[in-house]
Amino acid sequence: MLVVALLAGGAVYANRAEIGGLSKTGTAYGARIACSCRYIAGRSLTDCEKDFVAGMELVRLSEDEETRSVTASIPLIASQTATFREGQGCALEPWQG
Repeated sequence: MLVVALLAGGAVYANRAEIGGLSKTGTAYGARIACSCRYIAGRSLTDCEKDFVAGMELVRLSEDEETRSVTASIPLIASQTATFREGQGCALEPWQG
């Protein structure tokens, strides 16, 4: 079991750049789509998850109704927020590093 865990950890470490890039892109897409769904279309956040494409099962959504923003995250890996602004629609917050 220890050998399998070490091999899996090594595989994740070797592919960390690709995993990080895909995670950041996936959360950015999720935040933007869910923000538009929630604050432009007026649907519930749970219903907005139906708009995700295959492979986005790890992305979790949360919202801040006060700031009219939606955050999409893959726990411990990546997170991105999109905020609704009247007249501009939903825009992503600037990416960090």
